[in-house]
Amino acid sequence: MHTFPDLPRTGPRRRPRTAVKALVAVTTVAAVAVGGAWGAGLGPFAGESGPDPEAVAEARAFLADWAAGRLPDAAARTTGPDRAQEVLSSFTAGLDIEKPVLTAGKPVEDEESDGRAVTVPYTARMPVTGLGTWTYTAELPLRKRGGEWKVDWRLSLVHPRLSGTEKFRLEREEAEPVRANDRDGRTLSAAAHPSLGPVLAQLDRSTDGGGPRGAVLLVDRVTGEVRRTEASFGSRMPEDEGPVRTTLDARWQSAAEQALKKAGGKNAALVALRVDDGQILAVANSPADGFNRAVSGTYAPGSTWKIVTSGALLLKDAVAPDDVVDCPRYLTVGKRFQNVETSAHPGATFRKAFTESCNTAFIGLRGRLGDGELGDVARTYFGVGQTWHVGIPSYDGSVPEPRDATEKAASMIGQGRVQANPLIMASVTATAVSGRFHQPALVEGTEDTTDTEPLPPRVVTQLRTLLRATVTEGTARALAPLAGEVGGKTGTAEVSDEQENNGWMVAHRDGVAVACVVEEGVTGGGSAGPVLHALLSAAPSS
Repeated sequence: MHTFPDLPRTGPRRRPRTAVKALVAVTTVAAVAVGGAWGAGLGPFAGESGPDPEAVAEARAFLADWAAGRLPDAAARTTGPDRAQEVLSSFTAGLDIEKPVLTAGKPVEDEESDGRAVTVPYTARMPVTGLGTWTYTAELPLRKRGGEWKVDWRLSLVHPRLSGTEKFRLEREEAEPVRANDRDGRTLSAAAHPSLGPVLAQLDRSTDGGGPRGAVLLVDRVTGEVRRTEASFGSRMPEDEGPVRTTLDARWQSAAEQALKKAGGKNAALVALRVDDGQILAVANSPADGFNRAVSGTYAPGSTWKIVTSGALLLKDAVAPDDVVDCPRYLTVGKRFQNVETSAHPGATFRKAFTESCNTAFIGLRGRLGDGELGDVARTYFGVGQTWHVGIPSYDGSVPEPRDATEKAASMIGQGRVQANPLIMASVTATAVSGRFHQPALVEGTEDTTDTEPLPPRVVTQLRTLLRATVTEGTARALAPLAGEVGGKTGTAEVSDEQENNGWMVAHRDGVAVACVVEEGVTGGGSAGPVLHALLSAAPSS
């Protein structure tokens, strides 16, 4: 049982790193749908009459800091910093909440406040570790005092029912662990494969559900009496029908867990799946016994997303591989964007821009796609953003229509509000090289309700050629020593001023697509590259 504690848990604020980063405001690893930096006058309400943009920006910045775990910063944006930090810390830690997703709604100005009071509603998606997501709505009141906007601190802004007399408590119900076999009938266990601990606990046993059970309860602060159930997770387990048959391969799983040791102790995750049918062969996380970031994580995919962006451009003949697109060191679209290590490739072709992962070249092509076109292609051809039935809870991606020119520029390079995880990016890679989206599945016989279209053969050929060239002559050279037709793409995704970039790499080889993210890995080639090289070197043929 976990209770809502009274004391905060905080640590020292980290100093900004000195590593070179792309100068583009992005959402945090915590998947804030309302990144604070995007709120500086460039959000969806910029240029419209209504609430003061500075108030809206402050609300978004508060949500961004809260979701990213920068609780001292979030608290400092309120009228009660000390109490705010205590409550925010207690709320997330006491309820085992990891990586909240906080999405701001349309602000409303108090008509009687003479422009000095604004309310910003928001939707909270709170992932409760090992159970599921608790979703609710709340409101942020803002007041202008002394010329400065602040979040007017009160308990109800965290949750409408949180008060001085009532708090929340998380209760878990222990259940017998689910027995599971791999695709060849081998027994799977967390003892043999530590990364499968959270995965096996989430396996569905039937249409009635399964896996762990628990609830978020509203209780009296003094007596502990339960007032109501705010959220419940799981259901009664059916009668034991034998081991669950998964699509996993114990050999791939062992290789994946061993490969993640190359991440150097950083938080990391990877997924391997079959190109021809989407069946998942391995899911691995570091740390192994924590959040299943490989399947449920929400990250900006960085330049690995250029696979989808390239698909969108090639689909409509907006560019060809040999077209000169240029790759300047900087490009300003509301904000200044730059390439990793501020590199430049004058007179570069589109092929060169892809293999060297040139941000400015891709941003320079933004006018050749409609505002909603990238999201449409992601959904229609790659299945991203549709509802997937994997066999365990999963986050299936988000590519919202950009709210302004700066956000559109960022989305071209997998930043802004584009969100994914290793499962999604392994699937994107499989789709690019096969031409057909196959819903990823971890349990045999899962329902597929997705609706996608195949990529034209010419686009598939072009994407495969680009991925191969990135290995032989581009930023994915870490995979070049591997035999066979290995294709890949690196990614470096900005997180915040206080965190190093996340490192990404995706690849395909011998009918298997893989994707890896290393949090604060700095670069994809330097952090995720060794992980995937180790995996593909050791994994069996499938």
